[in-house]
Amino acid sequence: MARTPHFALHRCALEARPDAAPLFDSTDDVWLGAMVPKRWAKRAVTRNAIKRQIYNVSDAVETSLPHAAHVVRLRAAFDRKEFVSATSEKLKAAVRAELQQLMQRARVARP
Repeated sequence: MARTPHFALHRCALEARPDAAPLFDSTDDVWLGAMVPKRWAKRAVTRNAIKRQIYNVSDAVETSLPHAAHVVRLRAAFDRKEFVSATSEKLKAAVRAELQQLMQRARVARP
């Protein structure tokens, strides 16, 4: 649905099907998940910091997203030479800025 250099946002519509058991309790909500693979963030502290940023940014823009299941996926590593510490303010700011850009692109791409 939307991409930035480090993240991708995927969306799947929630539709109630009478012939199948419901996957989600309610189709009138915005569901969001975060996927941060070890391949792109080797240390657990880095993966957890990125996930926290994903959830914080998505909470702020949740009302502008369509009622669907969304997954934010880390698709490239942040350079460890530039971002030495996983808990540095520099990394947090870079992740937050890119996630805000991703959510803005998702709002523009909204059908």
